[in-house]
Amino acid sequence: MPNNQMWFTSLKIYPMKIKQLRARLLVFLAHEVGLPYFKLIRKQISFPYTDADLENMPESTVGHQLHRFFKQHSLGLLPYYERHDIKHVLLGYPPTEEGEVCLQTFMLANGRITFPVMVAVAYGWLTMPEFHTSFKAAWNKGRNNIPLKDVNWVSLIPHELQEIQQLLITEKQNHFSLNNEANSQ
Repeated sequence: MPNNQMWFTSLKIYPMKIKQLRARLLVFLAHEVGLPYFKLIRKQISFPYTDADLENMPESTVGHQLHRFFKQHSLGLLPYYERHDIKHVLLGYPPTEEGEVCLQTFMLANGRITFPVMVAVAYGWLTMPEFHTSFKAAWNKGRNNIPLKDVNWVSLIPHELQEIQQLLITEKQNHFSLNNEANSQ
């Protein structure tokens, strides 16, 4: 193979290796840095559901959709990550590199300013330029959404997913106008 063809072939392989390394680093940050941080800083929540409980809930509930999310992505319940996974289901971001950073970008723009969120967002913006359009859309969506900082995520499990999305995943002005209409009647 002539030298110039070998050089061209290595250019195609190089981005793939970087993406694999980048994915491994993101998993490392989540599980080897994030989890110890959560154990140190957060009080572990009482998550009263098993995977079987979630599976047996009506199909339209947040809980059943969380079970489906786990099954579809070959995941399971992880202590300290329950609320995070519920956010994936409600916001519709998959557990991929792009989806993880979009979720964290949404939450940062919505006012959740924590060390793990800032690290994930900075890491994504610095190492994943091909997803900048998605990150910007997630930022705008989070910025314009009603604040979610006081949501009790676990309490949403038995409720209808579509109802919860209509209540929580809504732009500030829409929420304000809905509240005004309800108050004026």
